[in-house]
Amino acid sequence: LASSTMLRSAAAFGSAFVPRSAVRTLSTRAFRPSMVMFAEKGQAEVILVGCGAPNRGMGWYHAIQMLEEKCPSASLDYIVEPWFLGAGSDSDAGKDFAEWQADAEKEFGVKFASSLDDLPPPEAPRLALISGRTADNPRLLTESIARGSKCIYLEKPGAPTVAELESMMNEAEAAGVEVLMGYNKNVCKYVRKTREFAAANAGSHVTFVSNNAYENTPESLGECFERNAEGMLKNMAIHELALLVSFYDVSVDNIESVTADKEFSSMQTLPGPSGKDYTDFDKIKFTIKTKNGNEVSVQADRCGGTDSFGMVTDSTGKEVFRYYMPDEEDKAHVEALQKQYPEAMPYFFTQDPDYITVKERVAKHTVDGAPAEGVATIGIAVETLKVAEYLTPILQEQLK
Repeated sequence: LASSTMLRSAAAFGSAFVPRSAVRTLSTRAFRPSMVMFAEKGQAEVILVGCGAPNRGMGWYHAIQMLEEKCPSASLDYIVEPWFLGAGSDSDAGKDFAEWQADAEKEFGVKFASSLDDLPPPEAPRLALISGRTADNPRLLTESIARGSKCIYLEKPGAPTVAELESMMNEAEAAGVEVLMGYNKNVCKYVRKTREFAAANAGSHVTFVSNNAYENTPESLGECFERNAEGMLKNMAIHELALLVSFYDVSVDNIESVTADKEFSSMQTLPGPSGKDYTDFDKIKFTIKTKNGNEVSVQADRCGGTDSFGMVTDSTGKEVFRYYMPDEEDKAHVEALQKQYPEAMPYFFTQDPDYITVKERVAKHTVDGAPAEGVATIGIAVETLKVAEYLTPILQEQLK
């Protein structure tokens, strides 16, 4: 990434960030753990665990939103980045990260560390936002609890396997630490509008559609398959499965049948950058029927674009309703963000308001204990991951 696309330029810091209050001392605060932290009364002291590369990492975008003060109850005081502050520091992406780190330290006084062990005890209610590699999450949760976190915001899917996520849930419960999930689509406008329309029209059938904007080439998809080796249902489509678990009574025990749409769906085996082959869905559509009479569909396409939407069909199969994310009201906001961060992943912008909503509700909950309305619990995440593990081999077999 060229330095002009990082946050070093005057334009980037002039327009991309709303600087924190001028009365706060930025230059020395970041390097003196004994000093008062940034978090003020009514704010959680946030540790971002796993930032990732500027313009590409989900953690990086979480950081941007908090530094821009989009989440008033969240004060981003620490960023823990093991890879780019460790073995990955000499890579091109590591050098880009170092540039961004220098700017964030200078402009906002955020303290960076390579390990949670480097952090001092909390000075305010501490929220750990874990956005690292899925395989690292069990260890990072343990370390976040040990470093005094009151609450943990865990990015989806939470862990590589059901057994690991259940162990994490039990560990946090034993420590008295609440774990809430970054399933932002649970609070999305398009989900609410779709569910409301279907509920008001008897005989309706809902399909939740999710798209990514990868190039439809073996190279692009192979890189995607390797980087998201847990598979589509545990990665891209996990948000839709969480909706099914949260709102449609879908669970492994309650699934009566699952049927793949073979005409739409595609499964490929492709080499990743390492040369190793990976088999995954590049697009999938399926319908689930539950034992208590619910029926709902999911459609996901790695190369389908940037929009997600909810679609409702009537009893004859005719489409009668569709609501997009972003809708017309939000498109101007998306366009403004695209101009502000032209090199960033497009899906950040379409879901920008929902990322803010979930973080703010979790941060506020960390401070005052008020319910984080609509935010998925780790219990929901466990059941969602169970459903993903259950469905994957069934759908793979149907597509052979």
